[in-house]
Amino acid sequence: MANPQTVQKNWYVVDATDIPLGRLASKIAVILMGKNKPSYTPHVDCGDYVIVINAAKVKLTGDAEHKKNYYNVSMYNGGLRTRSSGVMAREFPEEMVERAVWGMIPKGRLGRQIYKKLFVYKDEKHEQEAQKPVVLDLKK
Repeated sequence: MANPQTVQKNWYVVDATDIPLGRLASKIAVILMGKNKPSYTPHVDCGDYVIVINAAKVKLTGDAEHKKNYYNVSMYNGGLRTRSSGVMAREFPEEMVERAVWGMIPKGRLGRQIYKKLFVYKDEKHEQEAQKPVVLDLKK
């Protein structure tokens, strides 16, 4: 069993260009949780850090661009804001990828800790060059 002191965490860069959003999010969630490692332990954060670049070029399949909606509620009367996937992909691509990944990791204290290891950027520039991340190809 792994414990927080023995877990080895790596940094990975994922290029989201032309990868369907759901497939990208599920593969990233597996890496963030550490389920791809033989030492996976459900109650320990044993996953790796993931940097997603080119989030604006992620692919939406089928009719998702028009039919899928994202909701925010302010808890006031009439405070429901609705955005389609097309609007999210054009104006807020980072948030769209983050929400897809958040939906696939466990909720609670450990899930919030896992989620903090995700960094999403609209284009190819990112701020984690000092960590020397390894390029990970998810197009397979």
